[in-house]
Amino acid sequence: MAWGGNWFYLVESHGRRLQVADAGPLTEFSWRIRQAVNEQGYPEVDHVELFGPAQTPGAHSRNFVLCPGKAYDRSPCGTGTSAKLACLAADGKLGEGEEWVQEGILGSTFAGRYRRAGDRIVPTITGTAFVTAESTLLLQAEDPFCWGIRP
Repeated sequence: MAWGGNWFYLVESHGRRLQVADAGPLTEFSWRIRQAVNEQGYPEVDHVELFGPAQTPGAHSRNFVLCPGKAYDRSPCGTGTSAKLACLAADGKLGEGEEWVQEGILGSTFAGRYRRAGDRIVPTITGTAFVTAESTLLLQAEDPFCWGIRP
């Protein structure tokens, strides 16, 4: 389990093929994992990340990321890659400043590195992203929470 902007439960030994054609069964399998983990009383896990061998040359691993609402991430998942970096750092499998290339379920990749800041790691993720939507926020002066909830 790791924090990467959200709580992630990362699973490497799962016996599943990480192919987009298997997205339905991967979603259901990951959903069951999420429910089982959350029944144990840990911090609320909202993402499950399955790992396996990479298929893209230069990548270190391939992932399938279940997001809230039973959606899955088409990308390698920036917050998920951050969580993976935290696990690799904690396990001594990736040194500070070393690059980790994470491949998503569709074959796209993100490259990640980290630096230490005390007992934390600070990840840097690079890759390509595309705008898929735009929205307009409507802030109303009479809404006491229009600028967020403040203590």
